[in-house]
Amino acid sequence: MTFDLRNDLPDPTPTEMHPHFFLCDLRVSVANLPFAPSHTVPNENRRTPRQIRASVRAHMKYRRLGKAGVKVSELSFGSWVTFGDQVSDDVAEALMIKAYDGGINFFDNAEGYASGRSELVMGKILRKVGWPRDTWLVSSKVFFGSASHPQKPNQYGLSRKHIFEACHAALKRLQVDYLDFYFCHRPDPETPIEETVRVMSDLVAQGKVLYWGTSVWSAAEITEAYGIARQYGLVPPTMEQPYYNLLQRHKVEAEYALLYERLGLGTTVWSPLASGLLTGKYNDGLPAEARLGLERYGWLRDWVIKPERLAKVRDLGALAKELGISQTVLALAWCLANPHVSTVILGASRPSQLEENLAASDSVEKLTPEILQRIDDIMGTKPKETDNADNH
Repeated sequence: MTFDLRNDLPDPTPTEMHPHFFLCDLRVSVANLPFAPSHTVPNENRRTPRQIRASVRAHMKYRRLGKAGVKVSELSFGSWVTFGDQVSDDVAEALMIKAYDGGINFFDNAEGYASGRSELVMGKILRKVGWPRDTWLVSSKVFFGSASHPQKPNQYGLSRKHIFEACHAALKRLQVDYLDFYFCHRPDPETPIEETVRVMSDLVAQGKVLYWGTSVWSAAEITEAYGIARQYGLVPPTMEQPYYNLLQRHKVEAEYALLYERLGLGTTVWSPLASGLLTGKYNDGLPAEARLGLERYGWLRDWVIKPERLAKVRDLGALAKELGISQTVLALAWCLANPHVSTVILGASRPSQLEENLAASDSVEKLTPEILQRIDDIMGTKPKETDNADNH
């Protein structure tokens, strides 16, 4: 008895092509395998090659980054406020391994995260684990700078000089030859957009960046950058990294609405849990271990924890319980239900948190049109206009 793995099994998905999973021979004789019928292994413990592959396969799904050909896992992992700051290097490594083994292929970073230390930590981990370079994507972002404050004039912003030097510094910290994604972390009112577009396009031409994009730019600024690129034969932006969650919906759902079809814009959304508010952990007060309890995050605490928001989140928790999932999973699955979201960036300080978050992919199907309407009714945040006053 033989299985022809070329004909009897479907083509492998990107997740199934994990470096730890391979088939030595495309034709496998069951008689030569340790679980062959002639052996004494109980029947219920025998598994077909299809079952073996299913047990290895993560449930991660992959989406195109807008109109680009590159595929990103619909859940990705970011290191803001954790790597090089809130968690130890050992925990950071455990988180990345948990993410990769769960099917995540995109790791997000920035020059401004922990003043560059976040990229140093991630770079050491990437070098240590030795995953094949064609199985993962890594990003950096430029604007805030990595130098300690007070910064000198050219140590931040989107000038040709800072972008050029920041890119090389990120490559060194992350220990890579190129960045898969490079974002302009904020718009720079002191630098012409044409100057920024030209240097980003140059970095792509030099092979140091594969795709460049923006973060928390207005639709008008993105459109201008795209137009400049097309006018002068340069590489246009591929993606935008906006905040997106049940409290902040205007940018993704209203302001950028025309850009998805016109420009083929991809999105790598962040803050899907509104700094933890949507998990329900602040429903009964501020936990002692919460990062919002730290003095340096007081500005964020004041934005997040408001009585009227807490009341809505408690109602959302009741709906999550009805669906048999956690509030965290509900909030993440809601983001994934938007087809214009290319990937949702997760943050975590413990592997157990990340384990829970990864369940969101399998929970999207629970969000029927009726459930989505109930969520809208509870939150009352569905966009009515194209402006956005929730920028933080």
